Amino acid sequence: MSDTPIIELEKVSKRFGQPNGALSRLLGAKPAPVVQAVSDVDLSIHTGEVVGLVGESGCGKSTLGRLVAGIMPASSGQVRWHGQNRSGLSAADEKSAKLGVQMIFQDPQSSLNPRLRVAEIVGEAPRVHGLIGPEGEDSYVDAQMRQAGLDPSLKRRYPHQFSGGQRQRIGIARALAVQPAMLVCDESVAALDVSIQAQIINLFLDLRTDLNLTCLFISHDLGVVEHVSDRVAIMYLGRIVEEASAEIVFSRPNHPYTQALLAEVPRLETRKSRFGAIKGELPSPLNPPTGCHFHPRCPHSFSRCSQEVPVLREIASGQRSACHLNDQA
Repeated sequence: MSDTPIIELEKVSKRFGQPNGALSRLLGAKPAPVVQAVSDVDLSIHTGEVVGLVGESGCGKSTLGRLVAGIMPASSGQVRWHGQNRSGLSAADEKSAKLGVQMIFQDPQSSLNPRLRVAEIVGEAPRVHGLIGPEGEDSYVDAQMRQAGLDPSLKRRYPHQFSGGQRQRIGIARALAVQPAMLVCDESVAALDVSIQAQIINLFLDLRTDLNLTCLFISHDLGVVEHVSDRVAIMYLGRIVEEASAEIVFSRPNHPYTQALLAEVPRLETRKSRFGAIKGELPSPLNPPTGCHFHPRCPHSFSRCSQEVPVLREIASGQRSACHLNDQA
């Protein structure tokens, strides 16, 4: 694994919705709602590394994945590709950066164009970007399909003629066809049957070894994340609240939110226990709590938690956490 991060996020935020203009304010219009989907996130991903991103639905995981993939721009902060700020790249370097990070989506059905055959879905991007010529497209598509575990003889079929697991493999073949250095997997096994999930996860692991791929693996399934990840980042309402190696996160979690998530994971040794969900609802990103976003649901919160945003800082070797309890300890 290289010491140079392939992707770095520094104080990255993403807001949806625009504040009222001067005329609207003059006319007394109500302030337009603004969703703070991602707030001041710092995260680096190194070449050849698999980073798991975990959190409840609505916490901003998918938005962060799209920022990493370059599908949408950040509202503030910097996203750096191999140390260079993406917003300042030349046209050629920006194209290279966008091709270098590909995304695999949660729903394999809606992520594929139903009007195109598999050969067109997989072969279009490398042909348009000049990675292959017309004469070599058939053999190139065949190779990408085999790499993703698909029979090339099926390339004349449409997406609806495949099962869910096969459609996800088509999405993987399409992503790999432009020879990326990194994949962003957004809940890429969540919509699949358990047995098919295992096949796709094993495919990811094989591809990582064979191609030295870097991966941001977004999931709410902690068991899968523990299995595939080198490092894990825990996200709550737009903020990273804990980050460490997978071994540390699953053996000695620090943040109360991480502890609560892991307490809900069924294990053989706790099969007779009763499990309870984390108390309270995930707050709205339209009106997030002051201070620590988790304090209304945290059993250990005290007055400082509602007043001051905790800093994500190193509390042990290789482990960062954003919790005021660490200062008391």
